[in-house]
Amino acid sequence: MGVDGDLLKQYTMATWGYKQGESVSLMIHLGVRLGLYEALDGAGPVTAGDLAAATGLHERWLREWLRSQAAAELMVSDEGETFELQAEAAMVLARKGTPTYAGGVFSHLRNPKVADGLAEAFQTGLGLTYDGQGEGSEQHVEAMLAPMARALLVPRVIPALDGVADRLVAGAKVVDVGCGTGLALELMAAAWPDCTFEGYDVSERAVSVARDRFDGVDNVTIHLAGGEDVPPTADVDLMMTLDCLHDMPRPDLAMGAIRAAISDDGTWLVKEIKSSPEWSKNLRNPMLAMMYSTSVASCMSSAMSSEDGLGLGTLGMNPAVLESMVTDAGFTRFSMHDLDDPTNLYYEVRP
Repeated sequence: MGVDGDLLKQYTMATWGYKQGESVSLMIHLGVRLGLYEALDGAGPVTAGDLAAATGLHERWLREWLRSQAAAELMVSDEGETFELQAEAAMVLARKGTPTYAGGVFSHLRNPKVADGLAEAFQTGLGLTYDGQGEGSEQHVEAMLAPMARALLVPRVIPALDGVADRLVAGAKVVDVGCGTGLALELMAAAWPDCTFEGYDVSERAVSVARDRFDGVDNVTIHLAGGEDVPPTADVDLMMTLDCLHDMPRPDLAMGAIRAAISDDGTWLVKEIKSSPEWSKNLRNPMLAMMYSTSVASCMSSAMSSEDGLGLGTLGMNPAVLESMVTDAGFTRFSMHDLDDPTNLYYEVRP
């Protein structure tokens, strides 16, 4: 068989491109960990010597790191001696308070032992729980979700839900299923202190962080339990599942429990990844390879961590699947909100 040289080059560059991404990820991790991006933010053009003076770090190592950043097109340099972190790059890499901040995603490197568990999962079919995905996995999830949550949840998402903001002002019962480390509950409790809040999560690590977060806070309670364990009180005013249904082995059981827990006039807020049942439409997503890789390493792994897991994975809870499942769970009203979140859609579900 003849070899198409151009096609060979295409596959070679694509493959090595992902390896380059792995290497650059380590450099971004170091930049976040050492505070280099923050030191560069607003500093204008600097040399390695300037950065060394500002940070107290070794000049030679900084020069090589700066050159790696310029080569990765994360910084600007004309001659490889003077470097500038432009304001737009700083919004992604240095400014933690902006919704575009992505540096936190690189704060924790995945434990190489996790690969052993994933390899075994391909043989057994059983995936890793979030606690099984390595120390720091709970912090990694918050780092990914926090910037957009801070920008949208209280100022945009809640006001988009019919009548919910008024109920929260008056004092309501709010339950966050899959609460993780408690970020959403923290944002909500700060905005509506007269409400009572409960969080449910199956990750011991995440629950430990959340309980520390709310130590001494009287109106927030964190439960080490899954969505299917939410008691059938029929009095929850606002139920939330934020970017977690697709991670659950049995989201259908969680939905049934949520239906029994929510009041007849309550609201269920669902946040899920934008996706389509059609492969051709998903291909429009420039981060599709990352999302499917994340699914194998994390989301689908969690969703396959029990023998009866449905295994939906990162892109598995598309609007059609979600609407069908919530209808089967006994809900009758379903509406979708697109709120300038490039990754997620928000759904308003009611009994």
